[in-house]
Amino acid sequence: MALRNIIVEGDEILRKKCREVTEVDERIRLILDDMLETMRAYNGVGIAAPQVGILKRMFIIEVEEGDVIEMINPEIIETRGAVWEDEGCLSLPGLIGMVERPEYIKIKGLDRFGKEVVHEAEGFKAVAFCHENDHLDGILYTDKAKDVRDAEEE
Repeated sequence: MALRNIIVEGDEILRKKCREVTEVDERIRLILDDMLETMRAYNGVGIAAPQVGILKRMFIIEVEEGDVIEMINPEIIETRGAVWEDEGCLSLPGLIGMVERPEYIKIKGLDRFGKEVVHEAEGFKAVAFCHENDHLDGILYTDKAKDVRDAEEE
């Protein structure tokens, strides 16, 4: 595994729509391993491929320690409710903002071996799924935030 640099706001790669992964192979698994190591090194709860400079539709979340969920070619297939949560992002260090997200989601995609998986999530875990999924379409949480402020002031 290797620690990768985090792409920060201002780099156009964060605004590009990612391409689907056409083959889940050892190269993809190595990228996922690097993403997890990088996310943990920066104390994140999620990371998407474009945040490490890779325009592929995949992300990782780890809302609870040890509960790592890798999603390749994710698709949100159901949402319910709404919740406002403060969000931050590894690509926008030092900032947080209040964003409205679904309170419940069902999302499907592939795991690191190309097997279809479906996850259901509520609350903060649903927020994390939605936040990372947005990255794959070039959307940052600041595009949806009601207010963005300095995290140090909290």
